[in-house]
Amino acid sequence: MHMTHQPGSEPSSSFVPDEVDDLVGAWQRERPDLPVAPMHIWSRILRLAQHLDHARRAAHVEVGLEGWEFDVLAALRKEGAPYTMSPGALLKQTHVTSGTMTNRVDRLVARGFVERRADPHDGRSVRVVLTGSGKQAVDAALEALLAAEEELLAGIDEAQRERLAVALRRLLVTQPD
Repeated sequence: MHMTHQPGSEPSSSFVPDEVDDLVGAWQRERPDLPVAPMHIWSRILRLAQHLDHARRAAHVEVGLEGWEFDVLAALRKEGAPYTMSPGALLKQTHVTSGTMTNRVDRLVARGFVERRADPHDGRSVRVVLTGSGKQAVDAALEALLAAEEELLAGIDEAQRERLAVALRRLLVTQPD
């Protein structure tokens, strides 16, 4: 795949070079023997991920949450009423170790965002339950996050967003686990 970007060579004549064009151009000049075209995509994805990470952190801070708190609360909130999960299910949703999850649940209990309750179907098991204040916190964080994500996408129209989502989905599902 050879990508050379010249002003006016894109479908719309609104080509605006960015720092990745400079980076790729420098590598093409210095190592013409290497196929550097993938850098046009991956270097932009990396830079966009950094912008997204910053926006997410700011959205969480805006409502007084840490990123990990949002992850656990969001996992519970997405379950729907009664907003409860087993610690094992939370582990799978958040991709952390058992010890880490225990610590996180302890800290969220201390903040009043979740409670531990006996599982009504198995008295030996525990369920983690989202409280009213936890639901308010995660909902506020989600609203702030979506506003930040919308702002990051402001430079492209709805049709471009859809094409980008389709291409990224296709790329993602072809990756090994």
